[in-house]
Amino acid sequence: MSTLTLNGWMERDGHRLSIPGIERLVIDRPDELSQCGGEFFLSWDSCSARDLYGIMEGTGPKGTILCNGKATGTIAPTAPEMSLEDAIVTAVRLRSDEGVVALSGGVDSALVAALARRECVAVGLEGSHDLKRAKAAADSLGLDCTFVTIHEEEVASALPIVVRAIPEKNPVNAGIALTLYFVAHWAGEHGYQRIITGQGADELFGGYSRYLTTETLEEDLVRDFTGLEAQVRRDQAVAALHGAYFSMPYMDFRVVRAARAIPAAEKVQGGRRKIPLRTVAERHIPPDLAGYEKKAMQYGSGVWATLRKLARKNGYKTSMQDYIDHISRVEHGH
Repeated sequence: MSTLTLNGWMERDGHRLSIPGIERLVIDRPDELSQCGGEFFLSWDSCSARDLYGIMEGTGPKGTILCNGKATGTIAPTAPEMSLEDAIVTAVRLRSDEGVVALSGGVDSALVAALARRECVAVGLEGSHDLKRAKAAADSLGLDCTFVTIHEEEVASALPIVVRAIPEKNPVNAGIALTLYFVAHWAGEHGYQRIITGQGADELFGGYSRYLTTETLEEDLVRDFTGLEAQVRRDQAVAALHGAYFSMPYMDFRVVRAARAIPAAEKVQGGRRKIPLRTVAERHIPPDLAGYEKKAMQYGSGVWATLRKLARKNGYKTSMQDYIDHISRVEHGH
């Protein structure tokens, strides 16, 4: 067998696999490769395998084993049925042997940080909501956290780099990707490859404010979960600029399975969102953190307001999309 290359990590039945263990699996029991979980792109000889939800970038579609360019199997990891709490605890445990946690102070990242017990990083403009909330969360949880203050000129410098990197070039994607760019920049500079995040929780548990008024909650959740693939591609694109990747415990197949088994009506009701996640969180973090309703990343970090300011400064007072399009054209030499 030629050299086996692994980007990310793999597990089976809740146990991390070493490189020698993966090599033995590929050589001796290749059929069992399909049962592996984790976040990975694995290649050997003329074959490759990519994790179930495509968290790690790589050639070929997500959840597929390819040999000589043809699909020869699917990735469909197995594990015993477990409660949502056990699924989340297991997912975080499998990811917390290394890396840094991206902390914003909301329930999603606070629960992950409390379970992982690793160093945290928070980013935002001076005085931003997320920096304040992350500090309160880190203090409450007794965690070491670095608070990175970003400035308007840094956002302006990073924007062309981010727009060039992300697949779908629009203001919302640019705002989110810019925030994550600075998280990944800090991580890369400090020797971290894995950045553990809370992505996916809103789509799985009903975190967006629009879910409070929709008449089609079940359908909305299914659609938005499907849309996570594009979000993951965006996020990993900016992480890769710094030699890092985002690791997503809420996208673990155990957590997805447990979350999908909960009726939509139990996730959003009585003006409350993400109820099952908050119920789990209350057993691991203080009630004020578990119940806190946080702003979306691009708003909480202050990046969105800065992006609007930059657009106006550059003559785009009414359309941020036109500003993003302008940057994209400049980046392509037009």
